[in-house]
Order: sequence, then structure tokens, then C-alpha cells
Amino acid sequence: MVFSSLIFIFVFLPVVILAYYIVPRSMRNLVFLLASLVFYAWGEPIYILIMLFSTVFDYLNGLAIDKYRDHRYIAKIVLINSLIVNLGILGFFKYSDFVINNINLLFSVSIPLKNLPLPLGISFYTFQTLSYTIDVYLDKVPVQRNIISFGTYVAMFPQLVAGPIVRYSQIAEELDNRRENLYLFGEGAELFIVGLSKKVLLANNIGLLWDSIKTTPLEQISILSAWLGIIAFTFQIYFDFSGYSDMALGLGKMFGFNFAKNFNYPYTSKSITEFWRRWHISLGAWFREYVYIPLGGNRKGKAKQYRNLIIVWFLTGLWHGANWNFIFWGLYYGIIIMMEKMFLLDWLDKKPKVVRHIYTMIAVIIGWVLFEFENLSAGLNFIKIMFGFGNSTLIDNNAIYYLYTNGLLFVVLIFSSTPFPKKLFVKLKEKAKGLEDILIPVTYMLLVFLCTAYLVNETYNPFLYFRF
Repeated sequence: MVFSSLIFIFVFLPVVILAYYIVPRSMRNLVFLLASLVFYAWGEPIYILIMLFSTVFDYLNGLAIDKYRDHRYIAKIVLINSLIVNLGILGFFKYSDFVINNINLLFSVSIPLKNLPLPLGISFYTFQTLSYTIDVYLDKVPVQRNIISFGTYVAMFPQLVAGPIVRYSQIAEELDNRRENLYLFGEGAELFIVGLSKKVLLANNIGLLWDSIKTTPLEQISILSAWLGIIAFTFQIYFDFSGYSDMALGLGKMFGFNFAKNFNYPYTSKSITEFWRRWHISLGAWFREYVYIPLGGNRKGKAKQYRNLIIVWFLTGLWHGANWNFIFWGLYYGIIIMMEKMFLLDWLDKKPKVVRHIYTMIAVIIGWVLFEFENLSAGLNFIKIMFGFGNSTLIDNNAIYYLYTNGLLFVVLIFSSTPFPKKLFVKLKEKAKGLEDILIPVTYMLLVFLCTAYLVNETYNPFLYFRF
């Protein structure tokens, strides 16, 4: 079940909201937990056992660490056990075939692949439970003694399958002491509708263009078509993932939780360093907190700082998928960020903003080619076409058709990826004093109507981050 589906919007969510708000406050975590388990089991009833195991396992680990807090050796063994088991489960389901395939290629053997389906959200909830046990060990958060509250944290459906990655420290207080109210609920509903609109009206529509170009044989793609295609994917993945994150944040508010923002207009960045402060913020924060800083961060000299950056970005790429293209994608960004710290940022600071922005977006677009093409050779050949290496024509009839039919959509996408729509909406609210109580609900009702009409009539409704 995905947020941008009719059954979620008009059946699952209303039923959960009704059940949640009619029970006594003391039972709301239980209702929320049961709803989250139903949500997860809807698509993968068997793999819910893995999530339940992780929940109980790390709940007990937290209790054990707290019990033996004065015996650091025992507490450390418990923490190490938590790390090994959680990462072992993640590694088994996500990376076993990747390892087997590379062993087969390297040693010319034929070990059969396991072909295991990837449990939904395992990359996200594994990182969440790990953050809990690590923070309890470091005495950054109090141990959670109520297993229902802890299960609510692990399984909460708003951000279970696609984030943001919520660290326990961020919502520890809200798990047991949140206070839902009508204003917060309304704010959450608005945010959910905005995210749904991003996903359904923008990401899905521009995704059709990329699907058309991606499935065209490389030798038949013109230079302009290649650029239009990968720019389409650049917008698709942004509005797909940021839309889903907005829906998650909105749903959280509707149930009294305040999740941290996961995107902050990344396509307005003036460097790759800035881009990764604005894109998938929760993932970057997790790796900084639990990998980069423990490795020494930037405190032990430049050489070790660069080493730490490469390790973090290798792991970032690997986290996204069990394929070499993701690893190269991560290392690609690691090298660029390392170069920016060495000299590029000083050089860029002397250039006009437009030059810095063009540099950043070209680097990001090339990165999305590496990310999207699991066949690394095909991705590199696509980049060659983009920059005119080979026999591809500059413009063909297909490119003109793509530009003609999607030109207005591109304008909307560019505008919508900046802060201007939000600023414009605020100004319109100020000018419509006295009418905002009518105009704002009508605007959101119109967006819901358009999204519903699209979902009724279209079958194209992918969600890109489910595969991670």
C-alpha cells in the first residue's frame, strides 16, 4: 500500500484516524502500532516477522544496556550484538545476491542466487533501531520500558517504508507525551495534500517522459533527447521522494508527531556540499552522527577527514542499493565533496551565483545517470550521448516532440522546485484577508480532486524509493 493510492487515501487513513481519536489517549499508541502493522502486512505479511523481531530484539537490548550501564564491558557486548544482528539481517536480505554474483564473476563459479524479495523499509527501520541502541548506550536518551511505545517508534506507518529516518532522540518525548490538536492536524493535512500533489501531478507525469526515453535504444537517442530525459528523471525523483516525505511529515502531524524536514529545496544549491545538506537530510544526519563523527570527523587532520568522507559516501551509495552503480554514485559524490573541501569551494565562492548553480546541477544530473542505470556501462554510454561523444544527432523529431509536449510541465517543475510557490502562497493569503477561510480549503480540495481524478484514470503510479 502506498500513500498515493485510492485505498490508502479513502479507506485506510480515514479508518485509522477515526479509531485513533475515539479511543482513550492511553490506548492511542496501541491503535497506531496495530494500524502500522496492518499497513506493512498489506504488502508483505511474511516479512512483518522480521520487523517484529527487530522491534523486540532492540527493545530487549535497550533494557540490557540500561541494566548493565555500570558494567560498560557487558553493555558494549550488548551494543555490538545489536549492531551485528541488525546489520546482518539487512545484509542478508539486501546484499546476499550482490555478494554471490560478484563471487561467481570473480572466481568463475556458479553459486545459485537466493532471489530474496527486499523487505519494504528494512533500510529505514534498521537504521532507526540502531540509533536507539547506540543512543541508549551513549546515555543520550532514556531507555524505553514500554514495548508498545517502542513498537510504535519502529513500525509507525507514516515513515516506515521511505523515511525520513527518525532517530529515537527526535521523538522520545512525543511517543508518550504528545498532545494532538486541531491546528496540528490541519497543518498535517495541508502538508499531506501538498506532498500528494507533488507525487501524483508532477513526479508521475514527468516520469512518463523519462520512461519513454529510457526504453529507447541508445543509438536512437539524440543529444537533446538524452538531456530532456535525464532532466525529467532529475525532477521525477525529487518530486517523488520529497512528495512522499511531505506526506510522511503531514501524516505524522495528524497523529501528533513532529518529524524533521527531509528536503530543503536542494535544486537551488550552489555547491554539491550544500546540495547534500538539503537532500535526504535525515540520511546525511544519520551517517554524520553514527559513522563520520565516530571515525573522527574532521578533528584528526585533513588526510583522515578525506578518508572518513570516502567511507561515508561508499556506505551511502551501498545503502541505496546492492549494485555497483550505487557504489560508484556514492563515491562520485564523495570525491566531489572532497575536492570542494580541498579547493573547489574557494574557487566557486569567487564565481557568480549562476555559475555555481549551473556547476551544481550539471554534477547532480550526471550523478542521477549513475544512480538510475544499474548497468554501469549503459549509464556511461548515456553520458557520452549527453556530451556529444559518438554518432548521435543534436536534435531529432522525437526531441522536438518531447519538448513541445512537456515544455509547460518543465516550467512548472522548475518553479515548483524553488521556494517561490510557498512565498507566493503566503502573499496571496495576506492579500486575501477575510477570504482565506474559504479560498485555502477550496484550493486544497481542488488539489485532492485533481489527484483523485489522475489516480482513477491512470495506472502509472510508481514509487522510486521502495526499491531501497
